[in-house]
Amino acid sequence: MAEAYALPTKGASLLLSFRLASQTVLIVGSNSLAATRAFAALEADSDVIILTNGGLLAACNELQWRAQNNQLRILDLDALPCSSQAAIDRDAEALGELLSSSDGIRLVCITDTMAGTASRRSRSSAQLISQACRFRNIPVNVTDMPDLCDFTFMSSHRFRDPETDAASPLQIGITANGHGCRLASRLRRDIVSKLPRDAGSAAVNIRKLKDLARSSDGAIVEDVEGELNEEAGPSTPNRPVSQRNVDESVHEHAKRRMKWVAQVSEYWPIQQLAKMSDGDMISVLDGRIGLPGSLSTEADRTTLRSPQSHGDTYSLHSLSIQPSQRHGKIYLVGSGPGHPSLLTLATHTALTKHADLVLSDKLVPAAVLALIPPGIEIRIARKFPGNADGAQFELMEAAIEAAKCGKTVVRGDPSVYGRAGEEILYFRGHGFEPIVVPGVSSVLAGPTFAGIPVTQRGAAESFVVCTGVGRQGKEVRLPGYERSRTLVILMGVARLPQILETLNAQGEQTSRRNGPAYPAHTPIAIIERASMPDQRVIFSTLQHILCALENSGEQRPPGMMVVGWSVLSLWDKGDVSVLDDAAEAQDEERLRSWLGDHRWRILDGLDSGWEEWQ
Repeated sequence: MAEAYALPTKGASLLLSFRLASQTVLIVGSNSLAATRAFAALEADSDVIILTNGGLLAACNELQWRAQNNQLRILDLDALPCSSQAAIDRDAEALGELLSSSDGIRLVCITDTMAGTASRRSRSSAQLISQACRFRNIPVNVTDMPDLCDFTFMSSHRFRDPETDAASPLQIGITANGHGCRLASRLRRDIVSKLPRDAGSAAVNIRKLKDLARSSDGAIVEDVEGELNEEAGPSTPNRPVSQRNVDESVHEHAKRRMKWVAQVSEYWPIQQLAKMSDGDMISVLDGRIGLPGSLSTEADRTTLRSPQSHGDTYSLHSLSIQPSQRHGKIYLVGSGPGHPSLLTLATHTALTKHADLVLSDKLVPAAVLALIPPGIEIRIARKFPGNADGAQFELMEAAIEAAKCGKTVVRGDPSVYGRAGEEILYFRGHGFEPIVVPGVSSVLAGPTFAGIPVTQRGAAESFVVCTGVGRQGKEVRLPGYERSRTLVILMGVARLPQILETLNAQGEQTSRRNGPAYPAHTPIAIIERASMPDQRVIFSTLQHILCALENSGEQRPPGMMVVGWSVLSLWDKGDVSVLDDAAEAQDEERLRSWLGDHRWRILDGLDSGWEEWQ
């Protein structure tokens, strides 16, 4: 029987982050490693007890200083009451008595077993201490003796504000599960170096934004069943919501605003989140316009740097609107599927040499925005669920206003299921004929990056493109099944259950489908963040794709779907016999060769060969 879910591979750790306020961490040993463990525990709001042979005078300088400043306590292990006379038993018995008489000790770390030290604790002694801890159900970590450990420490980094040096709640950690601590530290440094220095400030601002979203006229809106947590509920921030209206309740209003917090967290550049002022936050949640170009303070106008830009910067400066005799221009450019190397030369030139104002979609990655020179204003469309039409109108008005003042406006918006068409008509109606610059469409690029041809001799003779999201969230009619045709559905991953219902509904004609139903075993691929380093592709069949998506972790918008037999045509040795006579009789074996004994397959990440094109 085929496995419904991935089989667990033993040997990993269950990665948790503990809240240790009012709890105690007991550290055995007083060397520099003990000081490091103590500092980490203190940052986690824990009380710390250092237990060492010789007490305060035997401790390293840092621990002595912290004890003198009442940050922790140092106890002399030799002075604890104990009846045993044998040296190997005495420490374990004394520590056991301390654990029994002290309330609140939740973790024990043994650091004086560190290899290479002159007074290293013996393995037999460490084993007895470890047994004393486990007898009392207290997890223990023993340095350099992984088989005695209940938990291990990750190589971690806590972000700080680059201007004030204030600590941030944002932390990252990595572990090699005892198979290469130095390698884990190196990888941690590599990861940190590739992240914006002000990522911690972004986390602080998102916390403020969430608090604002929950408030109304200064009062906190009561949370009902966790609905006002932007991390709760579905694994995608693009779940459909109704258009906002003036009659919604205070709680409905707060719930909608929390959806917008999720959108901002998912899509906006980290540097922009880090630089948000209080006024910017209020504007984000106002629900009528996008993030204003004018920033409230001189500090807010500081140039923002992207780690992918290799020195290039972009900034959010206020647009000075002054009457001008020069007639402005509006460029509508295709920004490609996401990877900056896939911008056309014309689009790159418009962004880097001609633009005075850039109007960007929220899906445009920071690596593309980083190409824009300093001093050029960037406005990101805040087309949050339930607010898209209002934000679109404000964006078009901003373009007209700037163009009337002689500015060159560059607007990135695709013509395939984008807003380019209505923008052309709107700008033309206001006296500006936009210059349209086509780009690389995700319709073709997305499947190509996933190893899927939309047409393939012997597997797919044609393809059709449709959207999974109708205007104002309405359902759309989808084409019926043809074995020789590939169906590409842009957007709509958040509506996957409804789309599957439409594709599978029996009958030649339904109210939402033109043509025959799709067989349940039809191959499908969900492609998320196509062409980006964190691209993910989920392969399955219509029968199992929903289960695959729900069990693959958080979704990574934007996403698209490819349905049809071309999905498997280039896998491994390939299969271009799909359209042969009597080929349908071999479909079960064909699917088994493709998916093996599983119901789905997930490919995570972009081919490393694309790194050189960043």
